[in-house]
Amino acid sequence: MRFGYDDACLDHDPGPRHPESPDRLRAIRQELSKRHGVEYVTARDAEREEVERAHESGYVDRLVEFCESGGGSWDPDTTAVEATWPAALASAGQAMWAARRAVAGDSGRETPFAIGRPPGHHAVADNAMGFCFLNNVAVAAEHALATTETERVAILDWDVHHGNGTQDIFYDRGDVFYASVHEDGLYPGTGELEETGEGDGAGATLNVPFAAGAGDAEYVAAFDELVIPAFEAFDPDLIIVSAGFDAHRHDPISRMHVSTDGYGVLTDRMRNVADATNAGLGFVLEGGYSLDTLSEGVGMVHEVFDGMTPVTPEEDVSEDGREVIDAVLDARQGIGSK
Repeated sequence: MRFGYDDACLDHDPGPRHPESPDRLRAIRQELSKRHGVEYVTARDAEREEVERAHESGYVDRLVEFCESGGGSWDPDTTAVEATWPAALASAGQAMWAARRAVAGDSGRETPFAIGRPPGHHAVADNAMGFCFLNNVAVAAEHALATTETERVAILDWDVHHGNGTQDIFYDRGDVFYASVHEDGLYPGTGELEETGEGDGAGATLNVPFAAGAGDAEYVAAFDELVIPAFEAFDPDLIIVSAGFDAHRHDPISRMHVSTDGYGVLTDRMRNVADATNAGLGFVLEGGYSLDTLSEGVGMVHEVFDGMTPVTPEEDVSEDGREVIDAVLDARQGIGSK
């Protein structure tokens, strides 16, 4: 794979006790140094007008001023330093690069994966939250829609936390489909299955809120029965994966049971649906707070595109997982493609 990376993303340092540490990127780079066929690309930073396609200018003003004054605690979870604004622009720029290259047709061993930080999927149009300042995936989707022949973007968020910011930005839009598979009740408390979009975006949001303990079998079933059919009906030109690895069974801040091999299966499913819809496919890093499982998860995604065939789990879907999938299917009865 080709990985979008910028050293500026290491300069955003919220402190030694904060889980969203620069060590996350260092661990990924160390793991990828053991893999064959890894290439790094440093793209240009996002420009302010590109950021403002997804964020309100007044919020951007406040964020820039906050960082330039030395930063501090934006909220109890979200800490900035002076270098956070340049890092956020670099991270968004890497996500834009991934979208551009995916639309241009990069695939197989050249599939783009932006490994910037700070992450983005909790950032709403007018606020930072949940470790996130700029919504990298939203900026990338808007960039593709504005500057390429892309007309429809599908976003799959497999981070363990619901991407409230991404959903909120596109909730009433018919040109962006947002799907999230996440742990129910975890921060930020959004992403109920009844949240399916409104206005022009009615039906273009899909949430699968699994109870704690869901693992490979539940996630694969959700992809096969819910996400993939919805994406095929939507028929996107571009698919972006908000790739967090904190649903891993060994992540310290979640209670899900996805394995490293499971992430390989999910990656393969996204590659297949991109092929089926003739859509570009790119990945953008979100969460993941065990350095070992985060780096192994990114390495697994790379291995799938380097030729490894992942093994679909043999275990049955749990009763709780089946109830959630069936409830989502019931909630979406009558919803057609946008």
